[in-house]
Amino acid sequence: MKIFLGILAVIVAFALFLVIRTLVISSKARKLTSSTLSFSDREIKAYAERLSEMIRCKTVSVKDSYDDTEFKKLRDTMEKLFPLVHEKAEKMTFSDDCWVYKIPGKDQNHNIMLMSHHDVVEVSGDWKYDGFSAHIEDGKMYGRGTVDTKTPLFAEFSAIEELLSDGFVPECNLYIASSHNEELGGDGIPKANEYFKKNGIVFDVILDEGGAVIEPPLGGMKCDKCAMIAVHEKGRYYLNLKAEAANAHASLTSASSNTPVERMSMFINEITTKDIFIRRLNPQVVAMFEHLAPYCGFMMKLLFCNLWLFGPLLKKVMPKLNPQAGGLIGTTCTVNEIKGSTTDKRCTAKAFLRPVDENDFKADLEKFREIAAKYDISVEEADGNEYHAPADMTKPQFEYTKNCIAKVFPQYPASPFILPAGTDARTLTDVCPCVLRFAPIRLSKEQLASVHAENENIDLDSVAAAVAFYKEFIKSYKI
Repeated sequence: MKIFLGILAVIVAFALFLVIRTLVISSKARKLTSSTLSFSDREIKAYAERLSEMIRCKTVSVKDSYDDTEFKKLRDTMEKLFPLVHEKAEKMTFSDDCWVYKIPGKDQNHNIMLMSHHDVVEVSGDWKYDGFSAHIEDGKMYGRGTVDTKTPLFAEFSAIEELLSDGFVPECNLYIASSHNEELGGDGIPKANEYFKKNGIVFDVILDEGGAVIEPPLGGMKCDKCAMIAVHEKGRYYLNLKAEAANAHASLTSASSNTPVERMSMFINEITTKDIFIRRLNPQVVAMFEHLAPYCGFMMKLLFCNLWLFGPLLKKVMPKLNPQAGGLIGTTCTVNEIKGSTTDKRCTAKAFLRPVDENDFKADLEKFREIAAKYDISVEEADGNEYHAPADMTKPQFEYTKNCIAKVFPQYPASPFILPAGTDARTLTDVCPCVLRFAPIRLSKEQLASVHAENENIDLDSVAAAVAFYKEFIKSYKI
């Protein structure tokens, strides 16, 4: 009986420890308060009228082609809308139409940069209004680029224009960059990056698109939106796979498993149905759960505040609960462009791998090749492979960005996360240790889903709030 009571006492004490630890961690989190932002109808209307001029420029990027007509129209529009920026800034152009503006600051030894892109994808599908009409209805503006990403670009320029009109001089050099071919993974920002590296230009912080103020990523949270800051992007790795009849391995000579198609099929089945890659809660994922935990219900809070205990369980559960969430804890792999038939002497395919951690991926790739060898499948690296380092969340610029969010959006928690998609900013991690992806626009689930889809739209008051955020970010930045 004494042993039982002793064990029970230990269990109760341990449970009490977890609860107290959870409450202590949660108590240190920022308290959410009501927003103090207030914009008059006149201000909102003025921003909307100016933004609409940018939306009406049909700057669609087309692969292997460039027509400057609409891009020039946008450049002329920008000069008209933001005369002080164009008067005060040095402007450089890279590739066909990638803009980099530099506004000199008090300290010439430090630089910060705001980014967006001004190209858009084509308008297709069944839209309620013309995709470039900038039609306004029920407090929303419809049009391609309203979310991705002419609204952030407009807000950046508007913030700087308004500050310059008050005689503001930034504490350090302020750069604004916007590419014309981000949607194509183009050469605009990479060419600008070559210039930065050649001239020894490094940045304290870079702020691009990628995250936004969106509906909570976890169920049961006690807030209607979260400000999500992407601190990392998954890498991209392409492999060419080939199986040939002449390569049949000695252990695979039976009639049922000797053809290239059969061997390729067995290989694809193994790498896509078995968990062959390393899985771990990377620092960026741990940070996301820790930032969001205080705003969750108690049981979720208990789980996320004690990842040292529950992490192994969470790591196993995440891929089963949500494939996208599962992709945050390790390399993912898809296979496509499979070509061959049962009568062919060759079967080819392409594998697309998305690594999270560079070191883990080296081991993942070895395992991938080992399994390929078992089925006599050759593996060759294709073009376009890339991996870029995550942002250093210990840098004060990361905390500064969260503080700016707290001032402008006090009703929403802020959290880092890993971005599955790609941005221009990923190519700049070698000139900046703190590349962050956060566009300060509030989006509903439907608005977020409208990116690259039908009826892309933004709330007009969200435009004004984005301007307020960039003004805060620029004017309060100290070296």
